[in-house]
Amino acid sequence: MIRPDLTLVPDPLADLGEAVPAPLRRSARTSRTSAKAPETQAFPPPAAVPSWARASGRAGDPLFAAGAGLALLDAHLRRDPPAAGALRSRLALISAAASAKILRLNTHEGALRDLRLAVGDAGPAARLLQLWRDLAARAPSLDPGRLAAAAAALDLAPPDPDGLATSLKACAGEGDPISAAAKVAAFVFSAFLDAPAAEAEILALWAFDLALAIRLRWPRPLPLIATKILDPALRAPASGRRPKPGEPAWEKHAAGAIALAAGDALGLVADLSRRADTLIAVAPKLRAKPAPKIVDLLLAEDCVSAAEAARQAPMTDRAARRLFDRLVSLGAAREFSGRPAFRLYGL
Repeated sequence: MIRPDLTLVPDPLADLGEAVPAPLRRSARTSRTSAKAPETQAFPPPAAVPSWARASGRAGDPLFAAGAGLALLDAHLRRDPPAAGALRSRLALISAAASAKILRLNTHEGALRDLRLAVGDAGPAARLLQLWRDLAARAPSLDPGRLAAAAAALDLAPPDPDGLATSLKACAGEGDPISAAAKVAAFVFSAFLDAPAAEAEILALWAFDLALAIRLRWPRPLPLIATKILDPALRAPASGRRPKPGEPAWEKHAAGAIALAAGDALGLVADLSRRADTLIAVAPKLRAKPAPKIVDLLLAEDCVSAAEAARQAPMTDRAARRLFDRLVSLGAAREFSGRPAFRLYGL
């Protein structure tokens, strides 16, 4: 019988503040574009969470369901799938959109995509997107400088970054990974009682995903909890409200959000895996010399523009647009903006 409090990986309490020493990703120099037959997939999609292990938000054991979903995600990520970067980037976008709702900002995922490469201070929505993208792009660690930078992105100032980091490391080592991450989030929220509640809650959710990645020894965090924290299924039936970090129902609420988020993430993983297989299979048909770089960009990012690709490849803007149009026609990429110009492409 599987216990709900079973830790998913060996307990990494030796040094919670240090970055993961051996990333699971292969070197960026490794080519993803070698010819592959579509029927021989090196990275098949992960299994979905079985129906008996799912939580609907109000029924079942959310901690058990969250553990089941995270175990499947963990198994997939440890195989180093080609589209892991695109997965993290997409989840960061979804988390930023959810955070914008918490702050009552008038924005959405499409508008946030346009802010991805914004220069300077492009406003609170751009800062939210950068906050979650930075979380997904760096090895997890609870160091004072990183905590202070994340708080500053939300116009918050921790009273004592060093003391906060020390306390969070202690919280992150208590109990199973999900409960430990919930304790970290509650402590962060309590450290900003005099700050606006919405900003403090977003920072707490950010810290939750960071602590969870440390406990699971993921080389990069997956932005998860914010993607489902606003789900109506998690609200209390009587009051219709959702508990804030540190309240009596918070840990159960957080586990329910992770259970739902892990299920949705597995669905996203399956979709991205199929699209990545198609992209890798058609890559040998691309004649342009910079094509391998474009393929790597699509596997690493939620979306990319022709201008961005032209700078990194390098190639002309026109050549980049033609290459992306070719990928779209082959079913290896999608166009997200729906505009005739300044278009965005991704898996």
